[in-house]
Amino acid sequence: MSHYRLISLAFAAAIGITFLVLGCALPQFNNWWPLFVLFFYILAPLPMTLSKRCMNSFDSSSSACLEMAIFVTTGIVVSSMGLPLVLAHVSVIQWGACALVLSANIVVFLTILGYFYVFDSDDLDYSMW
Repeated sequence: MSHYRLISLAFAAAIGITFLVLGCALPQFNNWWPLFVLFFYILAPLPMTLSKRCMNSFDSSSSACLEMAIFVTTGIVVSSMGLPLVLAHVSVIQWGACALVLSANIVVFLTILGYFYVFDSDDLDYSMW
């Protein structure tokens, strides 16, 4: 069952990257500045992944490490949404390219959220590895 989930997440990520490339490469836009949101795609899952290392698994309440990771992840996602808006506002890119990049952001970040929702369960048995 997890193979179908993984395939659907990969398909959703491919659709998001396709929207991003279309926002850069279509002849009416022809500007590659929005491709810098790829850095945000790489940075977005890092705080939550690192916070899993420093969290105490015996504590059922929220930890400061987790709260900080959520805060940093939110900042990364908001920055990713803001970059194409600022580029379009200062006329570096066109508004159509901005719309395509924003739709790519939504699809990719929902894919990252789906990954953490589906595959980041604590009931895995690591002793079998």
